[in-house]
Amino acid sequence: MSLRNLNVTKIPKSLRLKLSNKKIQRLFNKFEKNFNIRERFVVAVSGGPDSLALAFLTKVYSIKYRIKCSYFIVNHKLRRESTDEAIKVKKILNGFDIKAEILNWNGKKPKQNIQSIARNKRYDLLFSKCKQLNTHNLIIGHHLDDLFENFFIRLIRGSGLKGLVSLEKKTKINSISLIRPLLNFEKKSLEYISNYVFNFFVNDPSNKNTIFQRIKVRNLINEFKENGLDKDKLFLTLKNLKMSNEALKFYVQQNKELNSFLNKKNRQLILNENFFSHPYEVVFRSMSDSLKMIGDKYYSARGKKIDYILEKIKKNCLKKQTLAGCVIKKVNQTVIITKEY
Repeated sequence: MSLRNLNVTKIPKSLRLKLSNKKIQRLFNKFEKNFNIRERFVVAVSGGPDSLALAFLTKVYSIKYRIKCSYFIVNHKLRRESTDEAIKVKKILNGFDIKAEILNWNGKKPKQNIQSIARNKRYDLLFSKCKQLNTHNLIIGHHLDDLFENFFIRLIRGSGLKGLVSLEKKTKINSISLIRPLLNFEKKSLEYISNYVFNFFVNDPSNKNTIFQRIKVRNLINEFKENGLDKDKLFLTLKNLKMSNEALKFYVQQNKELNSFLNKKNRQLILNENFFSHPYEVVFRSMSDSLKMIGDKYYSARGKKIDYILEKIKKNCLKKQTLAGCVIKKVNQTVIITKEY
């Protein structure tokens, strides 16, 4: 990209000056090839270097392709200084003509499983804004380092194939596409953008707190790097796993299309007998997707709970069960899933 390729009169001077940097131009070119969005989108900004870099890259992109975009800063209020930080991030972005709105997580905060609960709440707030704005694209700043961390975290937890490759470039959550255009960017490149463009990013102290599993894994990966971890080979491993996962997704989709029927009037999903006649992983994923769709949830129900339901169906002893905001009943040879109210 060069400035000639953009409508220069539309670019704020503050952004135009930063785009004259050749390294910034190269990084934008890389981002542009990976993004490929031509309709309105929402960007999640935390104040960290990855999300601030994302804010800059998406803003330039939106100007080039004349696309409406909205920016939201989620303030979890888990630390005393978080509100002041959110206000500062908003002010800095505004200086680059990036208008952002702060979304506050109010109410009682958890004392356990903090990061997981905070993540769920963050997505609830962002998905709500997407629906209000009638946009189907939520852009988040996960990068290559996150991809590796997620792989090792899931490996430690004993996750299956789907869990190991759960950070995908595009994930469909009901009607909203969760898009991660930075998955082939290393954190150091995003820090460069954030420092050069904004001369600022938030240092969250929880990123050094080893009570969180993610931080323990991050430190472990750094040790691996010092002992010769080949990131290119690890990336190739993840690529191969994703190809296997895509094959499974094909058969899951086929099972859902052929062996389930959605009664839109009553919002009932009817699963026929053949739905449960496939290899267990196909049945498990099909059931998980069905519960997410009817329950209108972002995250899948816990695997053990789905296992329990499927075992009861197999033994023909399921009468009525609730899970993930759904009511599951067995009627003759079919299983009916409805939303729990």
